[in-house]
This record gives sequence, C-alpha cells and structure tokens, in this order.
Amino acid sequence: MASVRPGGGFFRPDSRPARDLSVLLAASTLEDASSDRPLRWLDLMAGCGIRSLRWGLEARGASDQPVELWVNDGDQERGPLLSANLEPLQSCAGLALIQSHQAAERLLREAYLEHRFFDLIDLDPFGCPNVLLQSTLQAMRFGGVLLLASTDGRSPTGHDRFAAVRRFGAAARAHPASWELALRLQLAALAREAWLLGRGLEPLFCFSDGRTFRVAVRMRQRIRSGEEQQLGFLARCDRCGDQAVQAMLDLQGWRPCACTDGCGRWAVSGPLWIGPLQDGSQINGLLEISDRLDSGLSNRLSEGQDRTLAPRSRRMLEGLMADPGQPACCWSTGELSRRLQLKGPPAIEPLVAALRASGHSASVSGVMAGQVRTSAPFGILLRRCAEFGGKDR
Repeated sequence: MASVRPGGGFFRPDSRPARDLSVLLAASTLEDASSDRPLRWLDLMAGCGIRSLRWGLEARGASDQPVELWVNDGDQERGPLLSANLEPLQSCAGLALIQSHQAAERLLREAYLEHRFFDLIDLDPFGCPNVLLQSTLQAMRFGGVLLLASTDGRSPTGHDRFAAVRRFGAAARAHPASWELALRLQLAALAREAWLLGRGLEPLFCFSDGRTFRVAVRMRQRIRSGEEQQLGFLARCDRCGDQAVQAMLDLQGWRPCACTDGCGRWAVSGPLWIGPLQDGSQINGLLEISDRLDSGLSNRLSEGQDRTLAPRSRRMLEGLMADPGQPACCWSTGELSRRLQLKGPPAIEPLVAALRASGHSASVSGVMAGQVRTSAPFGILLRRCAEFGGKDR
C-alpha cells in the first residue's frame, strides 16, 4: 500500500469524496478507450499529488491501456515533495508520468497549440475557476470529462451580488437552496463557454459541502437538440416562499406568486442551468466501477480505507443518483415548517411519497440535506407538508 506526505501544501482530508469520485471518473475513461492511442489525464493543480497517485494506482488498476498522466503544480518549490509522492508510479508499466510546474493557463494553451488533448482534466483552483474555463475546454478531447471545483462561495450564493455579475454574468439572489444555486450558476458558465466552441455539455454529477462546489461534466462534440433550453432563470418570493422557473428562450412575464394580497415580489436569479444536475445511469456505472476496483486491486492509496469509495462517498453518490436535479425548484422543509408554524420539519420521505401519489414528480435533494424537489404547485406542497407535521398549540 502506498503512502503520501501532504507537506506544507493545501490538503483537506474532508475532500476525500471528491478524490474518490475523481478516481472513478478516471477509471470510467478506460471503459471504451481506443487502443490505438494513450489516454491523457491531467491533474492541473496537483498540490501534494494525492489525486494523481490514486489515479495511477487505483483508477488504472489492472488495465493495460496506455495512459499519459500529466501532473502539474505551479509552485516549483513543491517539486521534490511531488516527485517523492509520485515515485510508486514510476514502475507502473504502460503509465507515462509527466510532471511540470507551469502556470495553468500556459500549460493549457500550449496543449491546445500542440494538439495535445486530454480525456480527463481535474481543475481545482482557489476561488472562482471561470477565468480558466475557455482554455480548459479547448484542451479537452471530444467526450472528455472535466471535474471542476470552486471555492468561491459568496458570489454564486447571493451574498456578493456584484461579484456574481462580474464572474458569472448573472444575478444571484439569496435562496434557501443556496448550494444548488451556486452549482447551477457554475454549470451555466461552463455551458456558455462550451457552446462558444460549438460543443455540448452533459452534467454527470454536482455536489457541495458548503465550502467547495464541484461539478463533473462530459464535453460532447456537438450541442444536442434542445440543450439551449437548459439555460434559464429561477425566481423566488421571499414573502410567501413560492418559486417559479423559466427557460431563457421562452422568457416572458412571470405569473403571480402565492401571496394572497398580491403584494409579493419575485427575486430572480440567472441565467443559470435549469436542466438536470446529474445522470443516474452514469452514477450507477461509477458505483459498478467502484465494486470492480475493490475486488481487483491490492496496490492502492486508500487514505486509511480498504475501498476506493469511503462510506460517506458512496452514500453521497447514492443520494445523487436518486435525485436527477429536475425540476430546478427545491424547497427547504425547515422553511416550509416555519411558514406553516409546524412543530418541526415534516418527515421528508413520506412527503415525497405523498407528492408522487398526487401525480407530481418529487425527490429528496441530493445536494442539500432537508430539502425536497418537486413539480407540485406551491399550494399543494404546503398542504402535503401540513399533513406530516402537527400544528403548534
């Protein structure tokens, strides 16, 4: 079993789920890989190299598919530590390790000019990554997978509206489903950059711990029919709590909110991604890959575990698989209970079942705990909530 020294670089044990999922994404690129060329994986901001090491030891597994593993970190002083941590990969047959210390923008631009395209890129910077989106997408192979992280929490969650305009070209208003709002704004930024290149975007999964916002997408060679309909606006009335969504292509006047006196006012966020946040079949495929890796690997860097997916990582993936992310309207059960003056939030599973029995789509949010996603009109949602949480006396 390999080991790694984090050194003085930025390393968070709490980011284990992101590293687990990046291993599965790397392994997934091997599934239908062409044998006439090596795959290229790029860890653009490698830090101590733990992600790259796990890619080489776990994701590649027993595969004989040639892989070029590009490991880059802009800090040259981290070079000796990075080299020491990656030493176990030097003896891996069929794995070519290329280590560099370039500015991310320069590496990506050189890759594009030299027609060196990547099947997997992990972009995990400090702050907002949007300045690197265009150069990253240009360096990706058709069908390639991008795992993107952002630690910019204030602007896309509505806490710095001016920064949201600057970085996302969008309005971001405070919302109970703030993590999801941030993910949808990030997907919209990605989609616009992909569309400029004539490429399509397919979300694989999106998640957050409230501090870092992560999206995984597959870049398609062409824009799919109707893909532009996934860009739109999300409106919420803070006074009554009602929500509404419209596609940008169909945008027209907003309907009245649920305020009975007609004094409510919509606060609109967007443009943002109003389409699905994850692909259940793709996530199921990742879970199957995890099972195969666990049964077939003895040489791994497991971060103290004997499985590729830590238990909390698996639970998160299973929660995402059960919540495709549509419709875009998501309600906090805590907020609903306060509006109804209930003793406490309604039991969420029975609430979802009741909404489905009423003929509406409904699911437990896989992005934020204690939230329900449904197509039910707001009045019906409130009535169903009242059924599952007694009134205060």
